[in-house]
Amino acid sequence: MYVFPNAGSALIIIAIWLTVVATLFLANELTRRFKICAVIAFVLLPLVLSIVWLTVLSDIIYTDWFHLAKVYSALVGSIGFFLIRHLERKNKQTGEVTWRLRDYKWVLLFPPLILGINILQAVFRDIQIGLTYWNTHSGPIMGEVVGVMGGSWNYMNATAGILNIITITGFFGIIIRKRTKKDNSKDMLWPDMLWFWIIAYDLWNFAYTYNALPTHSFYAGFALLIAPTLCAFTIGKGAWLQHRAQTLALWCMFAQTFPRFQDEGLFVVESTYNKGIYTTVSALALVANIGVFAYMIYKIVKTRRNPYAEELYVDLKAHKTIKALGE
Repeated sequence: MYVFPNAGSALIIIAIWLTVVATLFLANELTRRFKICAVIAFVLLPLVLSIVWLTVLSDIIYTDWFHLAKVYSALVGSIGFFLIRHLERKNKQTGEVTWRLRDYKWVLLFPPLILGINILQAVFRDIQIGLTYWNTHSGPIMGEVVGVMGGSWNYMNATAGILNIITITGFFGIIIRKRTKKDNSKDMLWPDMLWFWIIAYDLWNFAYTYNALPTHSFYAGFALLIAPTLCAFTIGKGAWLQHRAQTLALWCMFAQTFPRFQDEGLFVVESTYNKGIYTTVSALALVANIGVFAYMIYKIVKTRRNPYAEELYVDLKAHKTIKALGE
């Protein structure tokens, strides 16, 4: 699947990979628990970095549409989720909350919309690669110095991505985590976004990075997916999308500022460009997303609930566990 320069460098690269996962996990913890950290990371830092990218680093940053769209859409998502969680007005005398942004039902359309847009960006890129480089190694191209190879796997994974969008359910059930002594983060909880959808997304997204960003997928795919999923399955239950947006934004800003980390030198991990592996990875993603889609249809038929107007998985224990964490 991957080509390491030698055994010694492989150990160093694995250590760096673990460091990336741990750093993203820790950075996400800081930005979800402390508002000042979130403002610095997702508002002030991007403003400064955008100026640096357009001036000092203009010759080395990624300028292709996908990388630019990814970094700024992840930032928009992180800021939007922050406002949903924290934007409210209180009575100065009583301290009682008199207005909250999240009380407007239309506001809850933002999370599935920004998520769907991000998935769709990757779907278009997969199709673009399949059309342009069918059974051909592209050689160095914008955003991928080693190149990509197109094939049936691109269309398989694009289909998986479309199914992943279709199976986004229950967004009007989004709630805010109640504050406790152990956790005052006010996470944006999405009870209907359960483990089976998250795993299907992770398989799809990893396949996308392996197809479209072969020298980046070890970090931007594997490590970047592990960090938010690990948080969502442990201390940050129910808030996977928030974790995903924040870790993605943080990583994209790092990658845009230091592109040589993934493209040159010791830390580069290349794909084997093996057609069998490409096919297997995308097939797994497609099968997983077909499974989630089939389960969604089964639940719709059984419960007669509309997954886009109400929550679908309300009878599941995992859903109830997350719901109990809310305000």
